[in-house]
Formats: sequence, structure tokens, C-alpha cells
Amino acid sequence: MNYLLHLLIYLSIYLIVSLSLNLIVGYCGLLTLAHGGYFALGSYVYALATLKLGWEFMPATILIVAIAAVLSLAVSLPAWRFRGDFFVMITLAVQVFLFGLFYNWTNLTGGAEGLAGIPKPKLLGISFDSIGAIAVLSLVLAAGCAFVSWLLLNSPWGRLLQAMRDDELATRALGKNTRLLKVQVFAIACSMVAIAGAIYAAYVSYIDPSAANLNHSILMLCMVIVGGVGNFWGPLVGAAVLVAIPEVLRFMFIPDAYAANIRLLLYGLLLVVMMHFRPQGLAGNYPID
Repeated sequence: MNYLLHLLIYLSIYLIVSLSLNLIVGYCGLLTLAHGGYFALGSYVYALATLKLGWEFMPATILIVAIAAVLSLAVSLPAWRFRGDFFVMITLAVQVFLFGLFYNWTNLTGGAEGLAGIPKPKLLGISFDSIGAIAVLSLVLAAGCAFVSWLLLNSPWGRLLQAMRDDELATRALGKNTRLLKVQVFAIACSMVAIAGAIYAAYVSYIDPSAANLNHSILMLCMVIVGGVGNFWGPLVGAAVLVAIPEVLRFMFIPDAYAANIRLLLYGLLLVVMMHFRPQGLAGNYPID
């Protein structure tokens, strides 16, 4: 039973990640490699707020959303002028900066050793210290993020996002402020993935800079590409597929020394196959160029 709850927690975490990235990739038409950095940002802010300040989950989450929304300007402001490869390189620079920050600011983040002993979530005096309680919390947050995402994407704001993705110049010609729209969508997406990072830190009670490395960002991008972008159900499919791959390898009794490399190989192979035969993903509507 604990194993199934463990899978549910990870699926909930990466569903939030996929939903947030789908807003950028699927509805803005922009590729970003900085998402792993914002995931780690949420983890570190939660760890510091609970370890150093003794905050509960709710105020820590509010702080996480505020910081992630402000720091999302690092990627949303360059999006005013750049698209395509140039924008991807800018997001890669942001990713490298955040990784370097977490790795080298040893007095605050613990450096390469990370932060251990992160408290379990506490909400209104109630401690979520069992795996079942954390599974319920993560599932509720994932459902909440999915509901908010569905509301946004089925609103006039969501249709404006799609119009900007398809033809930004035409959208501007209609008098729409696409710059403000990009700031809004990146603030929402970065806040969501930071919340996922907070759940992760609360569950494993540990965080280190590896959460902000480039491989993690590529894994997140694989989820939305495999599941499909520009579709509400794509993130769920992608998260389920890529969370399942390590578990399949676990039951194949592959030694741990080889399992990690084989997992990365399978991720890469799956990505190549999807981009070649079904660029819109398993459940997507919008092919990635």
C-alpha cells in the first residue's frame, strides 16, 4: 500500500509540473529549460521557511508563490523580444544560474550536501507526517492546480494565449498586450512548479542542487512532449508515462548501477520516437516545431 501511495505522490507532483509547463510550451509556443530551477527554488524556500522560521505549509506556500512569481521575470521579460533558439538559450542560462546559486550559497542552501531533516507539512496545526496524509495533500494540490489550469485555459484569457501562440503579430494588431500576457503566464507556471517542488521537499525531507540540474528540466519537458501540448489531458498522460518508466525498470531487476543510465536512454529514445512519428504527443493538439 505504501508503494502505491508513493507512486501517487510522485504522480501528483509531476502532474503539477506538467500542467505548469504546458501553459508555456503548449499555449505560449515557447520552450523553456529553466523549469527544474524553479522546482528546486520551491523546494529550498519551503525547506528554509520550515527549518529556519518554523512556518507551516500554508504561509510557506504563499511565500513560495510570491518569490517564484517575482523571479519568473527572469524568463518572461526576455520573452518580450526573443523566441525559438534564442529564448531557449536564455532559459538555459537562468537554469545554470539557479543551479550555481543553490550549489555555491553554502551558508543558506547547504551547498552540495543540501538540506536534510525538512519537516513534514503542517496545516492549521495538523501534521501530515504519514505517507497517506502526504498523498492526500499532494493529490488535493494537484487537483486544485488542474482545476485552476482548466478554468484559465477555457477562459477568454486562455483563448488569447492560443492566439498569441499561433500568430503573435496578429494578436498585437488586435490591440492585445502580449507582453503582459507572457508575464502573467510565466508567473503562474513558475509558481505552480515551485509548489510542486515544495511538496517534493516535504515528502522526501531532503533537497540538494541536483533537483535544479539540466537533466531534471529535460525530464519535465519530455513529459509534456510525450503527453502532448496544447491539450488539458496531455500533461496527465505524460506524467503517468514517465513516472511509470523507472518503476518498470525496478521490476526488471536491473542493477542500480545501470538502471539510471537505462532510464535516461529510454527517455531519450521515447522523445526521439515521439518527435518523429507523433510530434503533437499522445494526447496533444499542437505539434512542436
